[in-house]
Amino acid sequence: MLATMPRTTHTVPFREHETWVQVTTPEAARPETLPLFVLHGGPGMAHNYVANIAALADETGRTVIHYDQLGCGNSTHLPDVPADFWTPELFVDEFHTVRAALGIERYHVLGQSWGGMLGAEIAVRQPDGLESLSICNSPASMQLWLQGAAELREQLPPEMLAAMIRHEADGTVDDPAYIEATLEFYRRHVCRVTPMPKDFADSEAQMIAEPTVYHTMNGPNEFHVIGTLRDWSIIERLPSITAPVLVVAGEFDEATPATWQPYVDHIADVRSHVFPDSSHCTHLEKPEEFRAVIAEFLHEHDLAAAARV
Repeated sequence: MLATMPRTTHTVPFREHETWVQVTTPEAARPETLPLFVLHGGPGMAHNYVANIAALADETGRTVIHYDQLGCGNSTHLPDVPADFWTPELFVDEFHTVRAALGIERYHVLGQSWGGMLGAEIAVRQPDGLESLSICNSPASMQLWLQGAAELREQLPPEMLAAMIRHEADGTVDDPAYIEATLEFYRRHVCRVTPMPKDFADSEAQMIAEPTVYHTMNGPNEFHVIGTLRDWSIIERLPSITAPVLVVAGEFDEATPATWQPYVDHIADVRSHVFPDSSHCTHLEKPEEFRAVIAEFLHEHDLAAAARV
């Protein structure tokens, strides 16, 4: 279905670099619907693994915009810039540059994992035109994320946990035993589809080929976060969010309930939904159910936005 929908790609100039953008338009647009920006995770995992969310174009009659954040995918790669170049503010600015280049003034945002964190960074600044935010599988602080990961790691076979601890201490995270333990964690808590979906494999392959952003901001993997985001938190700023927010997660998500509960506790207009029998990539594991929940939320706020005009 995705291949049949009208789709265009181009680049947008951003800070002397180029951001790659993909716009999927519905066969039959509905005048009341607003565009949806999809923010991918990582940081540095590119858009591929969230590409199937473009099906919302035909399912809801709205334009869906994906883009590869600077440093990964089809956008400009910058392997030699200093670590302090990569900040949340950089990516907030990039989002608004893309939005302005497309001439979009009123819109929805959906962010997955790091994309949800980025979406929250956008929303706390109260930008004009943000009609809703969907935070998908995202923590409100990296400290909570690390605590959740530690709890989930304790559920791994003892020999795998011991290998993780040993190789992290020794700095040998490329050891086969460590890699196998990592893969088992991913099978349980990142994506429970076997074999791994091609879209996810494509994102992972491009990150491995150009790991600068992921390794700098995050670290070597999902649970050993030693990068520049290790102290990131948005909890204290969440009361500033005025847009309506939907928070979703999976039952077995590496984003455990404690990691996303602050969004529910501190945002005024918020609701949450947990998908059973799924993990971090809910949109790949339960694609139709995921899009149905998102579509209902977007439709509600399309109508609310139309009523104000």
